[in-house]
Amino acid sequence: MKLKIPFLPSKPSVAVVKMSGVISAGARSGLCDQTLSPILEKAFKKGQHQAVALLINSPGGSPVQSSLISSRIKRLAEENEMPVLAFVEDVAASGGYWLACAADEIYADTGSIIGSIGVISAGFGFQELIDKYGVERRVHTAGKSKSMLDPFKKEKPEDIKRLKRILGEMHELFIKYVEETRGSKLTQEDDIFTGEIWLGEKAKHLGLIDGIGHLDNVIKEKFGKKTRIKMYGQKKNFLQRFGVNLINEAGVYLEERAAFARFGL
Repeated sequence: MKLKIPFLPSKPSVAVVKMSGVISAGARSGLCDQTLSPILEKAFKKGQHQAVALLINSPGGSPVQSSLISSRIKRLAEENEMPVLAFVEDVAASGGYWLACAADEIYADTGSIIGSIGVISAGFGFQELIDKYGVERRVHTAGKSKSMLDPFKKEKPEDIKRLKRILGEMHELFIKYVEETRGSKLTQEDDIFTGEIWLGEKAKHLGLIDGIGHLDNVIKEKFGKKTRIKMYGQKKNFLQRFGVNLINEAGVYLEERAAFARFGL
């Protein structure tokens, strides 16, 4: 039992929210607004901590989920008048960098991968495979634009044009968000919105991050050597802890490894 002695100042503390994995809707082991919302609410509870730190290791994922999570962070920080710091581990790329931009300051290791401010859509085409086996694809729609980019049919120029328009519009939203959150910190030396990635020092030079530093050191420098760090993160449910539902877990793992592999990780 911990006793609180009146008038004795307590040690300052900082809440650390671990945000690791691919960003996707309804993520089982990755990141999504639904699973992170109760964690963030606890971390930002007024009067509990001096600041909230985001420990990020994400190759990106869903633009919408990235936006929802970031908006929640910014709203909670404003409501509770609490500063937010982001610390990048291996990578904060694409949606992962979107999350980092929700913080007032971003720190990374010299070897951290930062950037990939772009939008991607990838898939496969199986039309020749099903032709080989004599399989006929049948699709009936009401509305000429209802069927789009069917992987079992040859790509249509109008579908590609439509997809590129959507990707372009999403890219513009991403660019606007980064410009609004990073502001005058961004340099005009290089075009940082091409989807390129950089390591820590170059990212700092471009204004994508504020400094090179690690969580423990930066927090102790900013809030004092006696500052306590309290970790907040996603907990595995009962089935996950005992290795149940292995097929689904394996699928999530492979998807996540493929996303990290794009950055050599």
